[in-house]
Amino acid sequence: MLTRKQHELLMFINERLKETGVAPSFDEMKEALNLRSKSGIHRLITALEERGFIRRLAHRARALEVLKLPDAAAPSLARGRGFEPEVIEGGGAPAASLAPAPANENDALPVSVMGRIAAGTPIEALQEESHQVSVPLAMLSNGEHYALEVKGDSMIEAGILDGDTVVIQR
Repeated sequence: MLTRKQHELLMFINERLKETGVAPSFDEMKEALNLRSKSGIHRLITALEERGFIRRLAHRARALEVLKLPDAAAPSLARGRGFEPEVIEGGGAPAASLAPAPANENDALPVSVMGRIAAGTPIEALQEESHQVSVPLAMLSNGEHYALEVKGDSMIEAGILDGDTVVIQR
């Protein structure tokens, strides 16, 4: 199974090879996936190679070969369709309890954002509620939940980007 970024990169490489016969440069891949550094591309390519999706050809620049594609190949970035996150707007009324009550799938529960979590350089741990976000009940399991804002880019391979909000079960 591939992460979203691995899948996007594989499809981008495959389409570029079909169009031009030459693999894209690391800079082109970085731009296409909206990454900040080429080291993220290196990690993604290594992961794709380890999983048997691509092969690097020794002693040749930009020499990548796509060996196989995932079963459900989605439209790629070459057509201008990359990852588009679904944003859930906050600002609802404070909840009396964070434990979800039985409700329709369309109902949402306010979840407190309790600070930031480091995904890269360590940051100071804060435990103050800054605001709330509204989370659909279908996304929550039983128990208490809280949210944290991601600061850093070390989790990009897992699809967790700087500025994302993650919901955590206490």
